[in-house]
Amino acid sequence: MARDLYEVLGVSRDATDDEIKKAFRKQARKLHPDVNKSANAEEEFKELNEAYDVLSDPNKRAYYDRTGSTPGASGGGSPYGTGYVDFEDIFGGGFGGMGDIFSSFFSGMGGGGTMRREGRDMGVGLRLTLQEVATGAKKEIVYDRLSPCQDCGGTGLGEGGKEVACPDCNGSGRVYTVQHTFLGDMRTTSSCTRCGGTGRTIDNPCPECEGQGRVPDRQRVTVEVPAGIRDSQQLRITGFGEAGLRGATSGNLIVTCRVQPHEFFEREGDNLHARASVSMIQAALGVETEIEGILPDEKVSVRIPEGCQNEQVIRVRGKGMPKFRSDLRGDMYVHVGVTIPKKLTKSQRELLEQLAKELGEDYANPRSRLEKLRDAFN
Repeated sequence: MARDLYEVLGVSRDATDDEIKKAFRKQARKLHPDVNKSANAEEEFKELNEAYDVLSDPNKRAYYDRTGSTPGASGGGSPYGTGYVDFEDIFGGGFGGMGDIFSSFFSGMGGGGTMRREGRDMGVGLRLTLQEVATGAKKEIVYDRLSPCQDCGGTGLGEGGKEVACPDCNGSGRVYTVQHTFLGDMRTTSSCTRCGGTGRTIDNPCPECEGQGRVPDRQRVTVEVPAGIRDSQQLRITGFGEAGLRGATSGNLIVTCRVQPHEFFEREGDNLHARASVSMIQAALGVETEIEGILPDEKVSVRIPEGCQNEQVIRVRGKGMPKFRSDLRGDMYVHVGVTIPKKLTKSQRELLEQLAKELGEDYANPRSRLEKLRDAFN
């Protein structure tokens, strides 16, 4: 049987959200493959991350407490929307999940190279239905990032702590080494490993963030999607990317909208294409018909003209998609399909034969029962 999720995190069943977060970060620092060199390090960290994924979400945690199983474990999927999104590594953030977040966290602890003070932009892809795009929507996004540390307010300072010049590089952020060779002394310059090239270190750093002023965390943010947004169009949420080092400027969250195909409508810019079926009589005589619109409970009246042909396209003005940041709408183009009856009664056939004679059109005479029987055997 799978281990109890509370046991994996090392917390009680009545632990608060804050206690769960801190327990996860404490365990992750021990089990992450970057620091844990045991053979099963990846599996242990994966188990820890899955436990946190459930217990950090109020809905998932309630479901687990009620049933003893994780949402979707039976193969039926989660009983509610997760709110998660597709992560897009296109802005230099390099984050694809909590594991990558911790890798970035460890690399920012003076482990070599130059630390970047400003936070990087992060990108996520948000799935939207065409109806949500037509009306506008508020969507909650859940993603992992380096967030400002709540314990120290993002300063990186512990109780009585202070930021001082790095003793190894005297505040320059660079160290110099001299190598004696037969060609003479060679002087090289490199980034200070102790301060990560910042020139500053912390006396008595915050124990939660280890002096960085930021911690790996799961972030929830509500995105307001305006009506009429296009597929692949991006929204910028200022300050919700990677948090900066010790209070430096945070990056931005770039949300790329992914509009899903619709079963009935096809979008072309601000216009919509739809289909409507009419009988051959309605196509010949003309008819007023209704089809569903893209907005909730919307009915679109379509006037089928007399003599309408199969696949004829009828334009209905102002019934397409709402235009981005505008009160106007595009148009709807209705593609008409004319349906032909497959079977006719005797009287219906006689009426059509009479019409054919008046129009001077040829038609096939009805086959006898013997001919139909012969065709069936053949």
